[in-house]
Amino acid sequence: MLRRLLLLFFLPLLALPGAADERRTVVFFGDSLTAGYGVDLDEAFPALIQKRIDAAGLPWRVVNAGLSGETTAGGRRRIDWVLKQRVDCLVLELGGNDGLRGLAPKLTQANLQAIIDRVRAANPRVRLLLAGMMMPPNFGEEQTREFAAIYPALAEKNHLALIPFLLEGVGGRTELNKSDGIHPTAQGHAIVAGHVWKYLEPLLKP
Repeated sequence: MLRRLLLLFFLPLLALPGAADERRTVVFFGDSLTAGYGVDLDEAFPALIQKRIDAAGLPWRVVNAGLSGETTAGGRRRIDWVLKQRVDCLVLELGGNDGLRGLAPKLTQANLQAIIDRVRAANPRVRLLLAGMMMPPNFGEEQTREFAAIYPALAEKNHLALIPFLLEGVGGRTELNKSDGIHPTAQGHAIVAGHVWKYLEPLLKP
């Protein structure tokens, strides 16, 4: 998976002499949902977003910086590496693995805040989109409520654009997820891409 991530990150940076890519960069920074676990790379929702960008004629390129199994703590450690290139827009999709592991929501929120702070320190004009997540109800009412509250609280505090729930219309639907019930199928990713695009497109326009 690390090799896959390295290829995803560095291949878009390669260009022939005199053919530099002048497009701005939107980075999808997340876990296996972003990485497209269980589907082909071109079926994962970040790749589908690139197709929508191209169809709209917008001067942006997508970098998929998703890493399967990533927690917010891992993302906090990894973000400086991602910021070695200029990031003009960042879609932050982390926290699901924290919730599944039963980590304290306050810790998840603190890690996400640290990531936001580092991204803005690297580029104060960065456009940020936070992808909200939810836990299944079997994790308990208090845990699911506190976890769900992380994302709107961060969005309000940092004045971020927010996707209330990344997997809206996909989560919990057997026919749109792999057998593990967590990762979307190619059809599920197509729905996620359409959902994300509603919130991302306004950020990519002048």
